Amino acid sequence: MEDKNPSPFSAFPRPPVDEPSMDFRARMLSRQAEAAARRQLGLAEQCSTRNSAEERIRIWERLHEITLPRDMAHRLIEVIAADTGLSGEAVREEQSRRAATKNPA
Repeated sequence: MEDKNPSPFSAFPRPPVDEPSMDFRARMLSRQAEAAARRQLGLAEQCSTRNSAEERIRIWERLHEITLPRDMAHRLIEVIAADTGLSGEAVREEQSRRAATKNPA
């Protein structure tokens, strides 16, 4: 039988019966801190001059879970450029490069 009024907390994992709730909370806080640290590292990498434009854009795509738009005039181009430390033209060059690899002449 399906619960018609699921708890708003049902999406959160419950601690195993034999694990004290404080240990579970500490583990969850640790996981959240690790995820935040990974995100901060990703944000730093997406604008690092050590990475190529292609790498920076791929990092941006992974962090934001969206792909580079195909439209050269798309409003995200300038957002991507600002977030990655690239020029709008560099982002459009990556768009062109990707289009050329998908549609070789």
